[in-house]
Amino acid sequence: MALREQIEYAPVRAALAVMGRLPRPWARGLGIGIAGAFYLVHRRLVRVGRRNLQLAFPELDERERRRILRRLYRHLGRQMAEFCLLPRLTPDNLDQVMATVGREHYLAAAAQGRGVLILTAHLGAWELSSYGHSVAGYPMKFVIRPLDNRRLNRLVNAYRGRHGNQPIGKGEFARGLLQAMAANQTVGILLDQNSSPPQGVFVPYFGVAACTAAGPAKIALKTGAAVVPGFTVWEAEQRRYVLYFEPAIELARSGDEDADVAENTARFTAVIERWVRRYPDQWLWVHRRWKTRPAGEAPLY
Repeated sequence: MALREQIEYAPVRAALAVMGRLPRPWARGLGIGIAGAFYLVHRRLVRVGRRNLQLAFPELDERERRRILRRLYRHLGRQMAEFCLLPRLTPDNLDQVMATVGREHYLAAAAQGRGVLILTAHLGAWELSSYGHSVAGYPMKFVIRPLDNRRLNRLVNAYRGRHGNQPIGKGEFARGLLQAMAANQTVGILLDQNSSPPQGVFVPYFGVAACTAAGPAKIALKTGAAVVPGFTVWEAEQRRYVLYFEPAIELARSGDEDADVAENTARFTAVIERWVRRYPDQWLWVHRRWKTRPAGEAPLY
């Protein structure tokens, strides 16, 4: 395991060092080139992306769906560069790379004193999103699945946490979130990945049932935490990223816990879908989002 970890760790460490020293346009160009190579070589992910786009956008022709997927890879290459360049961001130069719109919605939610769950997705620059928020003076926690490579996991989290951000592993999800909400802290939740029962519930996503983690809805109902949508996307006209906050989502509270959890999870997912439709070439289509199917339904992949 030690040798395997070193083999995986060394090239990533080298990439961080090399790209982190390049001028930002050069680093982005290199990242886009690497991602383009992955598009040509790693065909399994490309097939997943094409299938997902068929499910989400049946009205589009194949040419347009392929265009979205190619632009996604270009976007992912740019994100590779942005992650390597994170240590360069400071309060003085942050606005050159990332602006924020709607921060008043986040501040209003935090002022309620019951904690804030930032609802987000693998859309746009999700790593830059939490990092930039911390550089601006608002450190937060985020829920992640730790990388299997322990050395790589420590390295990546060291980059993420340079301005006070802290990870919450999925193994400590419930306890970590409850403690954070009790302390009126902020936690980022990526709620756009496939889940499975009983942790997940099926809700519509692009008109197709998608098993989605129910934990955030349960935590919000239990603690009274505000759920605030927050997405950082690349705005080509501005030539920079913009972190958009929306007002907190109104939660359903009928008294039927199971029904409320399902309804609120559906509301959260509908917000994500709305943003993905707005920026379709910035969402991670290569993830098997619809892998888990309702009982008796045929696989989609």
